[in-house]
Amino acid sequence: MEKISSFTVNHIDLLRGIYVSRKDTIGNETITTFDIRMKRPNLEPVMNTGEMHSMEHLIATFLRNHDTYKDQTIYFGPMGCRTGFYLILKGDLESKDVVTIVKEMFEFVVDFKEDIPGATARDCGNYLDMNPPMSKYEAKKFLEEVVYVINEENLTYPLND
Repeated sequence: MEKISSFTVNHIDLLRGIYVSRKDTIGNETITTFDIRMKRPNLEPVMNTGEMHSMEHLIATFLRNHDTYKDQTIYFGPMGCRTGFYLILKGDLESKDVVTIVKEMFEFVVDFKEDIPGATARDCGNYLDMNPPMSKYEAKKFLEEVVYVINEENLTYPLND
Protein backbone atom coordinates (compact mmCIF):
# COMPACT_ATOMS: atom_id res chain seq x y z
CA MET A 1 0.00 0.00 0.00
CA GLU A 2 1.31 3.46 -0.90
CA LYS A 3 2.17 5.84 1.96
CA ILE A 4 0.02 8.95 2.22
CA SER A 5 1.94 12.18 1.65
CA SER A 6 1.97 13.30 5.30
CA PHE A 7 3.83 10.10 6.23
CA THR A 8 6.61 10.94 3.78
CA VAL A 9 7.56 14.17 5.60
CA ASN A 10 10.91 13.92 7.38
CA HIS A 11 9.69 14.16 10.97
CA ILE A 12 13.21 13.75 12.36
CA ASP A 13 14.33 17.12 11.00
CA LEU A 14 10.93 18.87 11.13
CA LEU A 15 10.95 22.14 13.05
CA ARG A 16 7.99 23.98 14.48
CA GLY A 17 6.46 26.16 11.79
CA ILE A 18 3.84 26.65 9.10
CA TYR A 19 4.10 24.31 6.12
CA VAL A 20 2.14 23.49 2.99
CA SER A 21 1.15 19.90 3.60
CA ARG A 22 -0.66 19.34 0.30
CA LYS A 23 -2.66 20.95 -2.47
CA ASP A 24 -5.76 19.41 -3.98
CA THR A 25 -7.93 20.38 -6.91
CA ILE A 26 -11.68 20.08 -6.62
CA GLY A 27 -13.38 21.09 -9.83
CA ASN A 28 -11.72 24.34 -10.84
CA GLU A 29 -10.69 25.21 -7.28
CA THR A 30 -7.43 24.54 -5.46
CA ILE A 31 -7.45 23.95 -1.73
CA THR A 32 -4.30 24.13 0.35
CA THR A 33 -3.73 22.15 3.53
CA PHE A 34 -1.33 23.72 6.02
CA ASP A 35 0.60 21.88 8.71
CA ILE A 36 0.77 24.23 11.69
CA ARG A 37 3.44 22.41 13.66
CA MET A 38 3.58 23.66 17.24
CA LYS A 39 5.83 20.91 18.67
CA ARG A 40 8.98 19.21 17.40
CA PRO A 41 7.88 15.67 16.56
CA ASN A 42 9.33 12.98 18.79
CA LEU A 43 11.54 15.50 20.63
CA GLU A 44 9.24 17.52 22.86
CA PRO A 45 6.13 16.57 24.78
CA VAL A 46 2.95 16.72 22.73
CA MET A 47 0.00 18.88 23.72
CA ASN A 48 -2.77 17.39 25.81
CA THR A 49 -6.25 17.06 24.39
CA GLY A 50 -7.72 19.77 26.65
CA GLU A 51 -5.60 22.61 25.33
CA MET A 52 -5.87 21.37 21.76
CA HIS A 53 -9.65 21.13 22.06
CA SER A 54 -9.86 24.68 23.48
CA MET A 55 -7.68 26.01 20.64
CA GLU A 56 -9.75 24.13 18.07
CA HIS A 57 -12.98 25.72 19.28
CA LEU A 58 -11.45 29.20 19.53
CA ILE A 59 -9.57 29.21 16.23
CA ALA A 60 -12.36 27.59 14.22
CA THR A 61 -14.76 30.23 15.60
CA PHE A 62 -12.24 33.00 14.88
CA LEU A 63 -11.67 31.89 11.28
CA ARG A 64 -15.37 31.44 10.49
CA ASN A 65 -16.03 34.98 11.73
CA HIS A 66 -13.00 36.61 10.07
CA ASP A 67 -13.84 39.23 7.43
CA THR A 68 -11.45 37.73 4.87
CA TYR A 69 -11.01 34.09 5.86
CA LYS A 70 -14.61 33.12 6.71
CA ASP A 71 -15.24 32.28 3.05
CA GLN A 72 -11.83 30.64 2.52
CA THR A 73 -11.84 28.38 5.58
CA ILE A 74 -12.67 24.76 4.91
CA TYR A 75 -11.32 23.14 8.08
CA PHE A 76 -9.24 23.72 11.18
CA GLY A 77 -8.50 20.83 13.51
CA PRO A 78 -5.91 18.86 15.47
CA MET A 79 -3.36 16.38 14.22
CA GLY A 80 -3.73 12.93 15.70
CA CYS A 81 -0.12 13.03 16.91
CA ARG A 82 -0.99 16.15 18.95
CA THR A 83 1.99 18.14 17.68
CA GLY A 84 -0.10 20.70 15.82
CA PHE A 85 -3.11 21.46 13.66
CA TYR A 86 -4.24 21.28 10.06
CA LEU A 87 -5.69 24.38 8.42
CA ILE A 88 -7.39 23.89 5.06
CA LEU A 89 -8.08 27.00 3.00
CA LYS A 90 -9.57 27.63 -0.42
CA GLY A 91 -6.89 28.88 -2.82
CA ASP A 92 -3.49 28.01 -4.22
CA LEU A 93 -1.47 29.35 -1.31
CA GLU A 94 2.04 29.18 0.11
CA SER A 95 3.18 29.16 3.73
CA LYS A 96 4.27 32.79 3.64
CA ASP A 97 0.75 33.75 2.51
CA VAL A 98 -0.80 32.66 5.82
CA VAL A 99 1.74 33.83 8.41
CA THR A 100 -0.35 36.91 9.22
CA ILE A 101 -3.60 35.00 9.73
CA VAL A 102 -1.81 32.34 11.79
CA LYS A 103 -0.42 35.14 13.97
CA GLU A 104 -3.92 36.60 14.35
CA MET A 105 -5.38 33.16 15.21
CA PHE A 106 -2.96 32.49 18.02
CA GLU A 107 -3.11 36.06 19.34
CA PHE A 108 -6.89 35.59 19.50
CA VAL A 109 -6.37 32.52 21.71
CA VAL A 110 -3.92 34.37 23.98
CA ASP A 111 -6.24 37.37 24.37
CA PHE A 112 -9.56 35.48 24.69
CA LYS A 113 -11.29 36.11 28.04
CA GLU A 114 -14.81 34.71 27.63
CA ASP A 115 -16.23 31.20 27.85
CA ILE A 116 -14.98 28.89 25.10
CA PRO A 117 -17.52 28.99 22.24
CA GLY A 118 -19.43 25.74 21.87
CA ALA A 119 -18.14 24.28 25.14
CA THR A 120 -21.51 22.97 26.33
CA ALA A 121 -23.05 19.51 26.39
CA ARG A 122 -25.55 20.64 23.76
CA ASP A 123 -22.88 21.96 21.34
CA CYS A 124 -19.92 19.58 21.76
CA GLY A 125 -19.39 15.85 22.12
CA ASN A 126 -16.67 16.21 24.77
CA TYR A 127 -17.21 19.68 26.22
CA LEU A 128 -15.55 18.91 29.56
CA ASP A 129 -12.16 18.24 27.91
CA MET A 130 -11.07 21.87 27.69
CA ASN A 131 -8.04 23.63 29.16
CA PRO A 132 -8.15 27.36 28.31
CA PRO A 133 -5.13 28.35 30.47
CA MET A 134 -2.89 25.78 28.77
CA SER A 135 -4.23 26.76 25.34
CA LYS A 136 -3.15 30.34 26.06
CA TYR A 137 0.26 29.11 27.24
CA GLU A 138 0.83 26.97 24.13
CA ALA A 139 -0.42 29.71 21.79
CA LYS A 140 1.85 32.33 23.38
CA LYS A 141 4.85 29.99 23.26
CA PHE A 142 4.24 29.25 19.56
CA LEU A 143 3.86 32.96 18.76
CA GLU A 144 6.98 34.07 20.61
CA GLU A 145 9.28 31.22 19.62
CA VAL A 146 8.12 30.59 16.05
CA VAL A 147 5.61 32.94 14.44
CA TYR A 148 7.08 36.30 15.52
CA VAL A 149 10.55 35.21 14.36
CA ILE A 150 9.53 33.00 11.42
CA ASN A 151 12.09 32.29 8.71
CA GLU A 152 12.40 30.03 5.67
CA GLU A 153 13.33 26.90 7.63
CA ASN A 154 9.99 27.21 9.47
CA LEU A 155 8.07 27.57 6.20
CA THR A 156 9.48 24.75 4.04
CA TYR A 157 9.43 21.06 4.88
CA PRO A 158 12.86 19.47 5.38
CA LEU A 159 14.08 17.35 2.50
CA ASN A 160 13.77 13.59 2.78
CA ASP A 161 17.08 11.78 2.76
